[in-house]
Amino acid sequence: MTFRLFALPHVRSHLHSNLSPWAKAICVGALVLLVGETNAVADAPIETVVITATRTAQPAERTGESIDVITTADLQTQQIAVVSDALAEIPGLTINRSGGIGQPTSASIRGAQAGQTVLLVDGVRFNDPSSVDDSALLQDLLANNVERIEVLRGPQSTLYGSDAIGGVVNVITRRGASAPFNLEAAAEGGSLDTVHLNVAANGTDGPVEYGSGVNYYDTRSVSAADSRNGNHEPDPYQHISATSSVRIHVADAVSVDLRGTFINGHDSFDDAFRLIPAPPFSEVADSKAYNNNQLFAGYAGVNFDLFGGTFRNRLAVMATASDRKFFNSFFDPGALNSTEDGEALRFEYQGIVDPTPVDEITFGAETQRSGFRSSDYFAHTLFESDAGHSRISGYYLQAQHRFFDQLTVTGGVRLDDDSEFGTHTSLKLAGAWEIPGWGTILHANYGDGFRAPTLFEDFSVFKPPVPLVPALKPESAKGWEIGARQILFASRVVASLTFFERNTSNLIDFFTCFVKSSGPGCANPLTLQNGGYYFNAGRTHVSGLEAELTARLTDTLKLTANYTNLTALDRDTHLPLAREPHVEANAILVWTPMTDASLGGSVSYVGPRFDDAAASVALHPVALFNVFGSYGLTEKWQLFARIENLCNTHYDPLFGYGAPARTAFAGIRLQT
Repeated sequence: MTFRLFALPHVRSHLHSNLSPWAKAICVGALVLLVGETNAVADAPIETVVITATRTAQPAERTGESIDVITTADLQTQQIAVVSDALAEIPGLTINRSGGIGQPTSASIRGAQAGQTVLLVDGVRFNDPSSVDDSALLQDLLANNVERIEVLRGPQSTLYGSDAIGGVVNVITRRGASAPFNLEAAAEGGSLDTVHLNVAANGTDGPVEYGSGVNYYDTRSVSAADSRNGNHEPDPYQHISATSSVRIHVADAVSVDLRGTFINGHDSFDDAFRLIPAPPFSEVADSKAYNNNQLFAGYAGVNFDLFGGTFRNRLAVMATASDRKFFNSFFDPGALNSTEDGEALRFEYQGIVDPTPVDEITFGAETQRSGFRSSDYFAHTLFESDAGHSRISGYYLQAQHRFFDQLTVTGGVRLDDDSEFGTHTSLKLAGAWEIPGWGTILHANYGDGFRAPTLFEDFSVFKPPVPLVPALKPESAKGWEIGARQILFASRVVASLTFFERNTSNLIDFFTCFVKSSGPGCANPLTLQNGGYYFNAGRTHVSGLEAELTARLTDTLKLTANYTNLTALDRDTHLPLAREPHVEANAILVWTPMTDASLGGSVSYVGPRFDDAAASVALHPVALFNVFGSYGLTEKWQLFARIENLCNTHYDPLFGYGAPARTAFAGIRLQT
């Protein structure tokens, strides 16, 4: 049987046009590693159980949803330190980062914009209420004591409420084990003066299951502004974080969960600009600016079962507090420039009833109060302060039934009530049919999504000047997908293909009075002085397909690959959405000749795209190759090493920003 890398023509073209001869030789060698030809026999695939798709434990193939799982083994094999780097390998998901590790990072699922994806860490929402777009806090999220990451694609507001237009990323840390105490510690270093230390412990001791970890990361990094444009000052990043998760079984049917996360990140960045002769007529340049970011998150809940476990209940309270400070801007050097503080307090109840062995009913209620305060300074003087708070409450009901042990159908409805915009209703329908004897699973679903206006959009000086401009309404989306999953060659190969489409309306945009003063809100003198206002205007359409392949080529050789073809358009201008590539592809090949040794390589391809909504600033396609390997010295000690950007490709992750060239890292891991 022959396997070929998806989007290989794109990669081949990139190699011929952008690399020196010696680099081409290395990359061709890497391609040989990633394109295999063999015949083999493998074990049957292990059923993957997920919780994000239905908020209950379900086999992934029965949910009717597109969901991928990143495991601890995946993270360790590829030696991935940053969650966003792992997410970049998921089909349909694009990561945009303004420079090296620690720089502003956003995730786009199937063309969804920043702030339209829910990020959960141990059940707590990590979307920052103090940010302009309520976007997920990805730049400071490292893989600390992670058990698994579930990525659910498509509109999901029925179960997750606001922001779930693109999908949900659910990070679950490790808790419990078969032994009272397990220790894992790793230390690595390498290029760019990088030092990474990670210590974690987990276990089960009587009625207590626990897991905790501490992560330290320090790197000189590269200039956030592209060094090819004359920017040579590195923008370092320092990070320390801690996670803890404890479950106490106080009775046979009662348990208490306590979870906490602390993150502290310090990153330098560039906010100077220089004029250039072509669009966008300016580009980012070196400056001495830097951020201090802190985040605290906590969860406390009680779980109790009734009627012999057929009625399961969860009551929980969650809280987050973020504190971000910006210093030494190019426009105001040597001073505190701004502070942004956000907080959220959330209460949840969820009930799960199993009236029959083939039925499951899930229902719940949630309420969250969010608040923010933003202060801007110039020359040590406070010149602007914005603050506000809002409450949103949601109520949902979902029912699932399995027919003839083949067809699983799920339906749900949700009502949200927001203190600012009123009510919003979301629907969800999903089905999965396992065709007996064919190894085929057909799935389809329809879902609604919405994003409530952020606190900044509703309460800052840029809020709509009512009644000249209507008050903001929530962004809303309707999406569907249909696909198939096929098991082939005695379960050695699993392939899937999914078609999807989503239309989004009432997108919140910013009207700039300085550029065009004809907007009705510009008649307000204060709005004109501030330069503009937010309003509902945008509409987008996205459609495409995702293909995935997992192949056990031999008993020791495994290939995973995926390909995404995405069309993402502004429905008013008919131009492509900014920073959304038409084609993305990933492939990972891992050879495990023995249980304590592995060697592998990966390639990621991001096709051409535009950096701006006017489609005037092009971003060139890029293919990046990594190699990695590990070797067990003893039963407990393991050496590992990797090379990132093997071909030393120079590219713009975003216009005017830089990324590391070839880097190498090595370390040692202890597991007891």
